[in-house]
Amino acid sequence: MSHDEQYVHPWNQRDWLLALGASALVVVLAAVVASTGEVPGWEQAIFHGINGLPDFLEKPMWLFQLAGLLFVPAGVAVVAAVFRKWRLVLGLLLLMPLKLFVEKQIVKQLVERQRPGTSICAGDTSCGHFRDVPMEGLSFVSGHAIIAWGVATLVWPYLPGRWKWVPVGVAVLNSIARVYLGAHNPLDVVGGGAIGVLLGLIIGMAVGVPARRNAPEPAQS
Repeated sequence: MSHDEQYVHPWNQRDWLLALGASALVVVLAAVVASTGEVPGWEQAIFHGINGLPDFLEKPMWLFQLAGLLFVPAGVAVVAAVFRKWRLVLGLLLLMPLKLFVEKQIVKQLVERQRPGTSICAGDTSCGHFRDVPMEGLSFVSGHAIIAWGVATLVWPYLPGRWKWVPVGVAVLNSIARVYLGAHNPLDVVGGGAIGVLLGLIIGMAVGVPARRNAPEPAQS
């Protein structure tokens, strides 16, 4: 894209508002279920289905979970800076403190549910596959999922065509990896992913995103 690229603040764009409302609804629904501290039978079944996948997937799943580490937005921001996408740089840097605040100071203060090793297996390591992850500790929501989905949402408007789906695919695999490794219950990553999308949308609406290429151009005088 050229250096004179046009940017918009999509406060009134219908698709942004719909995505904002949908992600907020997912967060609320996931939080309501998790707030009991219990893991419903259907969620346990999903956990065991993913967690019980073959062991040869452990190395690739371990790699995909790295997409949710806190330094990832900073790394992507460096790449964005190389291409002089300064609004994207700002958005990615904002994502890190916002993630920590929302996850630690809001969600985990309101919803207390333990990791699968405790909430599903009650400390019995034979009931699941816990691949070098903690058995205890607050599990809702997944901070890894917040980061992976937040980055995917922020970079989406900047990528052309099918390239938009690459970070989305990484975010999906990151969420699956956290369940596969035994670190989170399924709704932990669903809720975390929805928060990541929500934060990405809000940040994008605040700092601005590239105008759509198919948007009508102003009439020439």
